[in-house]
Amino acid sequence: MSAPIIIIGSGFGSYQLIKTIRRTDKHLPITVFTLDEGHDYNKPDLSHVFSNKQNSADLIRLSAQEFASENNITLHAFTKVDCIDSVQQQVFVNGVAYPYAKLVLATGAKTFVPPMLGNATDSVITLNSLREFDSAQLQLQNAQTVLVIGAGIIGTEIAMDLNHSGKIVVVVDPSHGVMASMLPELVASALQKKMVNMGVVFEFGRTISSLNKTELGICATLSSGQTYTVDCVISAAGLKANVGLARQSGCKVNNGLVVNNQLQTSVNNIYALGDCAEINGKVMSYLQPILLSANALAKTLLGQPTDLKLPAMLVKVKTPHMPIQLGGNTVTDVASWQVDIDALGCSVKAYNEQKQIIGFVVTEGHMNNTFPLLRALPASL
Repeated sequence: MSAPIIIIGSGFGSYQLIKTIRRTDKHLPITVFTLDEGHDYNKPDLSHVFSNKQNSADLIRLSAQEFASENNITLHAFTKVDCIDSVQQQVFVNGVAYPYAKLVLATGAKTFVPPMLGNATDSVITLNSLREFDSAQLQLQNAQTVLVIGAGIIGTEIAMDLNHSGKIVVVVDPSHGVMASMLPELVASALQKKMVNMGVVFEFGRTISSLNKTELGICATLSSGQTYTVDCVISAAGLKANVGLARQSGCKVNNGLVVNNQLQTSVNNIYALGDCAEINGKVMSYLQPILLSANALAKTLLGQPTDLKLPAMLVKVKTPHMPIQLGGNTVTDVASWQVDIDALGCSVKAYNEQKQIIGFVVTEGHMNNTFPLLRALPASL
């Protein structure tokens, strides 16, 4: 029997790759190793589980067993791959060698938790996987006050959802505003004002110095000296690619696992996909580029080498009280802006020094402008 394709990880990219392969080849041997249960679920749903009153079981589309059976794969759940021998093309689990024909690293990323002092730092909750939500859901359901570390896209989405579900929310971020790395100040200010009016408290230009347990909950002391006593602390301070296995196997690593346009790493027959992959200098942790990457990689693994092509990417921000969609460059390399604003919302176009459109943001009642603007942008890759 020929060696299988081995995939390490069971997130969106991994399972999309498997489904795409199976549309062409029903019998190619595929083995998956994953640290968690291996259930098939939609990770972006984690940003609005609170207002939807969902538990972890509600998010599962197919159980691990159902997915494995439906897609004819061998699935090893709750299984850690200890090391990779890229010369002999084997992975090792508890001393047992598993040979591979091709290896796909879909090891994802973990939430960055900023360094803090205090005896409650181990109580910080992260929500980057179904398993993490499952372990924290009872605590979060019972919480009345929640502190969110980070005002990027995930932190902002979670903060609005927690607020909408009736909780008191404090957001702490060292930057100057909401989603500062993605939104122009005009839009960020409008979103921040909307959330403040809803009752969300923002502490910008601040970090958390310490977290300490008290009789009343967790006391968070900010760099300004301000303190907040809350029931829970969630970190949404960005993602850090899981590259330990890749580095050990000799693959080139930067912010993520460096791959070429065919998703191949610097090591022969090892590929990377999803939140751990760095494509053209960027780690793209959004569904659309991961979906397109999985589709291209499936063709390559089936013997048809295929370069990844990425059109301009659309990002939908799940802030239902102020819907936002954006594409292209909306903060960096922007020389000028064109703003169309009215009572319904706004359309903001970003231009470079050559007066070429390079990005846009639309809000609320201007959503019908999204796709004409998206089509005007240059391809991402």
